[in-house]
Amino acid sequence: MQALRHYLLAVQFFTRIPVTGRLADWVGFSPAMLRASSAHFPGVGWLVAAVAMLVYAALHLALAPNPLAPAVAAVACTIATVLLTGGFHEDGLADVADGLGGSYDRERALDIMKDSRIGAFGAMALVLGLLAKCSLLALLGAHSLPAALAALLGGHVLSRWWPLWLVRCLPHVGDTAKSKSKPLADQISNAALLAAGLWCVAPLALVWQWQSALWLAMAVLCSALAAAHMARRLARRLQGFTGDGLGAVQQLGEVGFYLGAALALGPLGRWVNT
Repeated sequence: MQALRHYLLAVQFFTRIPVTGRLADWVGFSPAMLRASSAHFPGVGWLVAAVAMLVYAALHLALAPNPLAPAVAAVACTIATVLLTGGFHEDGLADVADGLGGSYDRERALDIMKDSRIGAFGAMALVLGLLAKCSLLALLGAHSLPAALAALLGGHVLSRWWPLWLVRCLPHVGDTAKSKSKPLADQISNAALLAAGLWCVAPLALVWQWQSALWLAMAVLCSALAAAHMARRLARRLQGFTGDGLGAVQQLGEVGFYLGAALALGPLGRWVNT
């Protein structure tokens, strides 16, 4: 029951799904509970992936055999996930782009990231990130519906594991007193990382069954490389992470998974397979 409370708190914190009234009273809240709930971050990805897959499949099948069906489905499922999460992670990506692009000075970059207004770098990152998601999902759907659904499942779950490694490896920086991510900033235990990793096992096993070992390996590799690239930028420029940085890592990890899946279905994947 304690694990269920932590999971529901993660759902409450990372999505717009209402956990209110008597249920919220039963779940409770404390910084320690929020810290423990981070182990269920990939489990929140299960819910987001389920909604995305449902919307994608419904529109893909309803509009078939129109060649634009995969593109429409990709845009619609992306809108659905943004509504479900409140654009929580997309906002982090935009803020990080504004901060890192707006100044080479560490303190000034952190100040820019705290500004609620979006700048040129943030707008470009947000637009390009959404375009990357939609175009890659459309490409995968044009190949086959199972390929797109597998990418959505694996991408949404695995990409929510990488931010926990960022918390594990880097210190929290910025205005920790006012930061919403401060309860997550303390060291994540090995048990929490393991629990978060276990949330990823079943979805990735399903992806393996639906596609192939090569498809999964390339998707995971590209996701890891994309997340590691963002983590390296944060380490070099900020010497740590912020809540926005966690969102940026999740976004790049998700796009990286889709890219790896698309590459596995193209000439590169066929060449590696031979």
